[in-house]
Amino acid sequence: MSEKISIVLADDHPILLSGLRNLIQSEGDFNLVGEATDGLSALALIRETQPNVAVIDISMPQLSGILLSRRVAAEFPSVRILLLTLHEDRAYVSQALEAGVKGYVLKRSASVSLVQAIRAVFVGGLYVDPAIANRMFDMPKRDGIRKKSGIGADLTERETEVLKLVALGFTSKEIGHRLDLGVKSVETYKARAIDKLGVRTRAEIVRYASGQGWLADA
Repeated sequence: MSEKISIVLADDHPILLSGLRNLIQSEGDFNLVGEATDGLSALALIRETQPNVAVIDISMPQLSGILLSRRVAAEFPSVRILLLTLHEDRAYVSQALEAGVKGYVLKRSASVSLVQAIRAVFVGGLYVDPAIANRMFDMPKRDGIRKKSGIGADLTERETEVLKLVALGFTSKEIGHRLDLGVKSVETYKARAIDKLGVRTRAEIVRYASGQGWLADA
């Protein structure tokens, strides 16, 4: 039996905290190792348990979710941070990604998105709530990435398939299984694609994918 995904949950709203707890505990491969209702308590709990994933409310007393994320990312880079938020503004997403956040989920869609988001960030993916991905990462035509990429015209069909799955949070091994490719081949297609597009970070890949409508179709 594979090891369970250890999770810390931090939110200062009791009703939401209870609902999220029930959601997490209903998954057989999840292990809720602790809860907190403010930022400082959450930081202490994460330091103590060092979970695989920390699900954090963006707005908490004593230490905000963004500041907490920065502290955790600096001290425990192996802990995957997933933010829960009411905010649908582009600036919050950019701020979260810069703080080291790997997942961004709207509270209104947490009941259907949270489990998928936890699994995505656990395997090294970056998850942005599908309800806001296009709007959050909408890029004007003058954007540098689009200029370099010719809006995807230079990508082969296989490079496009691989990059889309990378943006959706799949590992190279999972992509290989889906496309019937070896891991080395997946890495080669990925490298060619990001070189053509001039992207380097995972956030830039997600922005490009969102601009192509890939995330909305997922």
